[in-house]
Amino acid sequence: MFCVSFCSAQSFELQKEHDSLYYVNGWRLLYPVYQFQTGDVDGDGQTDAMVGVIKGTRYYPEKARRIFIFKQVNGKARPLWLGSKLGGILEDFRYTNGKIRALEKTTDGQYVVSDYHWDGFGMAFDHYIIKGVTRETAIKRFRE
Repeated sequence: MFCVSFCSAQSFELQKEHDSLYYVNGWRLLYPVYQFQTGDVDGDGQTDAMVGVIKGTRYYPEKARRIFIFKQVNGKARPLWLGSKLGGILEDFRYTNGKIRALEKTTDGQYVVSDYHWDGFGMAFDHYIIKGVTRETAIKRFRE
């Protein structure tokens, strides 16, 4: 689920002011957003928000797709994890079965679909769903 102008997903709201300014329950995001999901990422029984943003980071300065994860505290979003990178070059993600499933490109131009789980500090690799395939094959498996 991704919302362009306004979206409500369980206890989180994503609001778009313009292409590079969004709000998640009061938390200002100064980046383009490409994805919005909710689910219990850290297993504490509470819904978290996963927001895909396009930005550079200190260690990876080129603009790329990243994942931010937010908790809700007193109705406001608070960062749980502001991810700089998973494993490969992130193209898309979705929440499924308590994990984040990622569609990623590798440096050799192949594609993988991987699951990541919460490890107490951030997201950790869990397992490959499929690897070393074309983009079309990876997208098909990612959507299953």
